[in-house]
Amino acid sequence: MEKKFGGRKSLSDIRIEKVTSKKGFKNFLFFPWKVYKGDPNWVPPLIADMKDKLNKTKNPFFEHADIDLFLAYRGNEVVGRIAAILDENHIKFHQEKAGFFGLYESYEDPDVAEKLLDAASNWCRARKMEILRGPMNISMNDECAFLLEGFDSPPVYLLAYNPPYYLELMEQCGLKKAKDLYAYFMTRDHDTAEKVDHIVNKIKNETSVKLRSVDVRQIKEAEKIKYVYNNAWEKNWGFVPWTEKEMEHIFRKLRLFADPKIVILAEEGDKPIGFAFGFPNYNEVIQRIKGRLTPLGILKFLYYKNKIKGMRAVVFGILKEYRNTGVSYLLYSELNKRGIERGYQWCETSWQLEDNDAVNRFTESIGGKLYKKYRIFEKKI
Repeated sequence: MEKKFGGRKSLSDIRIEKVTSKKGFKNFLFFPWKVYKGDPNWVPPLIADMKDKLNKTKNPFFEHADIDLFLAYRGNEVVGRIAAILDENHIKFHQEKAGFFGLYESYEDPDVAEKLLDAASNWCRARKMEILRGPMNISMNDECAFLLEGFDSPPVYLLAYNPPYYLELMEQCGLKKAKDLYAYFMTRDHDTAEKVDHIVNKIKNETSVKLRSVDVRQIKEAEKIKYVYNNAWEKNWGFVPWTEKEMEHIFRKLRLFADPKIVILAEEGDKPIGFAFGFPNYNEVIQRIKGRLTPLGILKFLYYKNKIKGMRAVVFGILKEYRNTGVSYLLYSELNKRGIERGYQWCETSWQLEDNDAVNRFTESIGGKLYKKYRIFEKKI
């Protein structure tokens, strides 16, 4: 799986180059296939999706952010990669001079790790940043963090997976824990079902809140989701509000990949007050097509997507004035019911901040079992 180097070699053996050519970009995209060769739990990224994510003219994230990609070479061999990222919206929203690294991959080589992280640190320092944090692939609204615990199974869709040695490499390079993220697992049958049903029936008799599917074909629905998301999450660590164009960009993807039955909006009258965002675990399919949507890959994708067994509860967002009204139980119950109707056999709720006690207790109260942890690192630069 990993390529180990016996003994430390001179840092001068390693050359860092910024990606400026099509060949360099291709090397950057496909390097992970070398790192994870033979690892049965690795799920390759969709190449088309990665290209879209890194396209500065198409991804609206880059209207307020910048990125450069770097490759590490030993001789003519690529031995690592990293992205350096600056998000002006994060800087303004959190009032901190934090730059980010992401898309990190390398062999088990502390010299390579040091060189790559130095490249990202120097890039951020040149832009007057004082903290390097990551990994962000490419923001907190995307895949982020390194897997810390739970290496015995593949990740769900849009969650990280990495060799365990990445954690040690980060620490050897002077990075420390910034925050841990949790993932919970639940199946159809759990011992809290009767309790949840009792709570939900009581709430239904006491509230005028209505639940409905989100019409992902309508951009106006994106505005309602954005309103709840930006207001419900504004106090969360690392949160950066979506812009209107980012939300529209996400909705265009949802039209292709979402299961509309498990994207649920809660409203009181005409006011959106919460939503539950479920997503089929497409990793079960992507692993089969090895991340490539070739004509054959597309046919396989269409065939196997109807056989997906798991779903991911990506986001629960509830306006703060409704958090103690039981709306969270209504949304969960509806998502669970629809998930079962759609044939999903299990659900992961992720990710959740380690210190978001209210959300973590709620997840445990509906049968969630903590089974994976992720870690975001940082250091002063």
